[in-house]
Amino acid sequence: MINKLAASELVLNDDGSVYHLNLLPEDIADKVLLVGDPDRVPKVSKFFDTVEIKKNKREFYTHTGTLRGERITVMSTGIGTENIDIVMNELDALVNIDLKEKEFRKDHKALQLFRMGTCGSVNPDIEVNTMLVTQNVVGLDGLLHFYQDYQFENEFSKNFLEKFPYERIKPMLYFADWAEELSALYSDAKYKGNTATFPGFYAPQGRQLRLKALDDQFLETLNYLGVSNFEMETSAIYGLSKLLGHKAITVNCVIANRRRGEFASDHHASEKMMIEWVLDRVIQ
Repeated sequence: MINKLAASELVLNDDGSVYHLNLLPEDIADKVLLVGDPDRVPKVSKFFDTVEIKKNKREFYTHTGTLRGERITVMSTGIGTENIDIVMNELDALVNIDLKEKEFRKDHKALQLFRMGTCGSVNPDIEVNTMLVTQNVVGLDGLLHFYQDYQFENEFSKNFLEKFPYERIKPMLYFADWAEELSALYSDAKYKGNTATFPGFYAPQGRQLRLKALDDQFLETLNYLGVSNFEMETSAIYGLSKLLGHKAITVNCVIANRRRGEFASDHHASEKMMIEWVLDRVIQ
């Protein structure tokens, strides 16, 4: 393996920070909270005891501080697995690559990554305004197939592939699961489930405006295949974490049940509840 990276492979800013995140290695903690919306970052960090770092570039906002005596980072990723591809690779570069020499570090560091998001449910029995932790995830966007070392199989993935009826989409599917050692932090969550990560908000999630979705029964089919909820980031977080040697887990607040047509009456209150619930468990 070539250890020295070309400038075109690891792009840095003038101050030596990684290109998109605009961060230096000392700017992040070993525990990183990942949120989609940049506006959610200060909503999380306001619960910190101290905030020492505030940096941003594009949709990537980062605050690092302390909570109950422990250093912690919250970072926004924006929407979609393509953004997660940037976030995961640049976070890994911060801790496992010598940015000045552009060489791989000999000692690997594993980050703990906690995604906090909102989601919709495809299971009619799952209640709105509850916490759901993702155990297994299926990605429908194809991202992990661009990485040579990707391979993953378990009972959920085998059953899903065997019964998945949409041949046009099937080649894009990939799977991953949680870091089990982190799951005990969320043992009191109302639900643990299997998540589908979609590459879009409209037709991929069964919504139809002027364009028709592939199948009116798509969400029902996913539920039949064991999927409990859907969102747009977790498959890339879980898959890339496994490839890069990090630990990741997702908790989502269920703000909509698509099968019952329900939506949280106050999603801002739901968001605050989720933030407090996660922070109480990630750092005790």
